[in-house]
Amino acid sequence: MSLKSLKGRKDDLSSPQRQLEILSEGIFEDGELPTFKDKIAKTGHFPLKPKKLEILQLNLGYMCNQVCSHCHVDAGPDRKEIMTKETMQQCLEVIKNTGAHTLDLTGGAPEMNPNFRWFVEEACKAGINDIIVRSNLTIILANKKYHDLPEFFRKHKIHVVSSLPFYKREKTDKQRGNGVFDKSIKALQLLNEVGYAQPGCDLKLDLVYNPSGAFLPTNQAAMENDFKKALKQDFNIDFNNLFAITNLPISRFLEYLIASENYEDYMYSLVDAYNPAAVENVMCTNTISISWDGWLYDCDFNQMLDLKVNASTKHISEYNEDLLNDRNIIISQHCYGCTAGAGSSCQGSTI
Repeated sequence: MSLKSLKGRKDDLSSPQRQLEILSEGIFEDGELPTFKDKIAKTGHFPLKPKKLEILQLNLGYMCNQVCSHCHVDAGPDRKEIMTKETMQQCLEVIKNTGAHTLDLTGGAPEMNPNFRWFVEEACKAGINDIIVRSNLTIILANKKYHDLPEFFRKHKIHVVSSLPFYKREKTDKQRGNGVFDKSIKALQLLNEVGYAQPGCDLKLDLVYNPSGAFLPTNQAAMENDFKKALKQDFNIDFNNLFAITNLPISRFLEYLIASENYEDYMYSLVDAYNPAAVENVMCTNTISISWDGWLYDCDFNQMLDLKVNASTKHISEYNEDLLNDRNIIISQHCYGCTAGAGSSCQGSTI
């Protein structure tokens, strides 16, 4: 596993434009597979339009203490992009006036932003119903300045969504790096100790599963049962829900697909598994994604491909919810990942 991001390695795939070219060439360019636009047009879903805005997802920066093989953000210790306090202030003004009920904080490791705690405290004052922090878990043990994060999360009633590729060491470490599994288990135990996922306690702890190879996740409910049984039996760990998320063919997972010569087969799998019912609730229809530098996107994946919203208001400094609600959502072939099987979003299956 590389210790640097694609950008740090100056890899060709660090370019969003190059990724989009790959997703438009070959089997899609010659008509062997239908483009996502043509596919959803045949099932009556084009153009894809937003519904009522429910979630504001903020990427607080691409810096991370891990370099995971599947990471669509291309995050890592060498990424220095961090949301400034000024941009956070602009986000807070929007949060106070939006109709969205959920604030979803992601990264990288969002906790590594130097203004993370200040921002969480201010967001709590703004009256958002649900504040999600997407934690890689190991950040809690990475440095003593993060050791009190479980207590900080508890104090502010943060909804913790944690990455755990599998309930066994080998698969988790293969995807996320040596030692990650053991540190993740310890972090989950610490969260349980302060009340997360405990009977009679409203502190929510959810896990996220990403497949470790070029295949789609199996049934989410069945996997949740397996995870709960194994983690309770082996480590006395409790959690609330498991979200199964399909790996989208972008960034470092795209690199893996090409290097392992699985790209075309994987795209065939996604197209073959296309489910029109999954299109109804894809996350781009109820979410606005905001990048570390304040630009607006239909989703976190479009953010990584630099596909800004198709609206006259494109930055948090000029945010206009009415204009955004009237936009067409920008799509490309990577969107097949969100509409395969039971669907995939940051909240797991869509159906």
